[in-house]
Amino acid sequence: MIIKVKPSNINGAIIAPASKSYAQRAVAIATLANGSSLISNIDFGGDVDAVIKVASEIGAQVKFSERSVEITPCGGVSSPTTIFIGESGLATRLFTPLVSLFNHPITITGHGSILTRPIAMMRVPLEGLNVQFESNGDFLPITVTGPMIGGEIEVDGSVSSQFLTGLLISLPLSINDSTLNVKSLQSIPYIDMTIEIMKHFGVEVSHDNYKTFYVKGNQKYSAANYNVEGDWSGASAILVAGAVAGEVTVSNLSPTSCQADIAIINALESAGADVSFSDAGVKVVKERLQGYGFDATHCPDLFPALVALAANCEGTTVLKGISRLTHKESDRAVVLQEVYGSLGINIELDRSNDLMIIEGGEIKGGITVDSYNDHRIAMSVAVAALNAVGGGIAIDRAESVDKSYAKFWDDLSSLQCL
Repeated sequence: MIIKVKPSNINGAIIAPASKSYAQRAVAIATLANGSSLISNIDFGGDVDAVIKVASEIGAQVKFSERSVEITPCGGVSSPTTIFIGESGLATRLFTPLVSLFNHPITITGHGSILTRPIAMMRVPLEGLNVQFESNGDFLPITVTGPMIGGEIEVDGSVSSQFLTGLLISLPLSINDSTLNVKSLQSIPYIDMTIEIMKHFGVEVSHDNYKTFYVKGNQKYSAANYNVEGDWSGASAILVAGAVAGEVTVSNLSPTSCQADIAIINALESAGADVSFSDAGVKVVKERLQGYGFDATHCPDLFPALVALAANCEGTTVLKGISRLTHKESDRAVVLQEVYGSLGINIELDRSNDLMIIEGGEIKGGITVDSYNDHRIAMSVAVAALNAVGGGIAIDRAESVDKSYAKFWDDLSSLQCL
């Protein structure tokens, strides 16, 4: 699908989509809980659908309503042999430990870019927890055979925090206590998110400055109702659109959220945008924008939105954390450099210092660019197109936004820019 975004000013208000990060964690935990849990304020599609499908595959009863899902666990009756996680990195790293609680072989597989994303960091820790682990050269599909019994292990957190999230959620149900010694942990706010949701369902873990985590075994999750908060990751593109092309108010966003991507507010303010909070939501108004510096190491999903912002700034922007971009839906550092280069914006990658350097300037329109089937690339280019010179920008494989923000094009259209 190709969608063309024309240069225009925007003005209006939208409701932020529900956080897929919170929703995925809540659904996974609900499959382990004692009783039925209602997960509400949920947006279906893409990664969320993948997690709900896995919940069903491992035996949970799933009942849908308009914006909620009721999860009732199987009580240990189901014996799946294969689970399909779609193209979701979180689902892979979350459900691999979870199904390792079973005492028979289970194969985890998916499609698309997930088949090339690394899972090698899971092998040694799981084997240290009594899990047999077989893989396709350290890529999906993988087969695990439990039961996972707990113990003391080392976990490499340098690539992603998602596997640690899977371990933290699953290990409370092991028969033994566990100690996780974690090195080079990235995306720490996402671990805070995980611990917060676990506590809501009645299970607690402790840690020593995010370096050592202590998980008591033989715990039980209690069924609970859970309301998913709005998604700062998805909203980031719309907030940047307000900063570069007019003004926008986004509701359904918590100003005290644990989400890493709430940091978009700091980036917008650093660039000179006018940002304010009220009962109506977060309002961003365009002002004269200057190049800025920002460390996105712990919030790498913000990079595409940050680049769209930087392209509209006067001067140079320096973003840190490009090492976190290699294993996403695309190699985002390279793709951002190529795509924005075609739009007339120069981006340099300084890998030795983990930096991306963007020179703001005139954005060239009148062309078609490929999203690389990456939802965040598609949204980034859409924002850049608002100030394009020489015509609109057509975005190929625009349907990729369905992975995280199915209503993105509708919301953008409501701001009068399509």
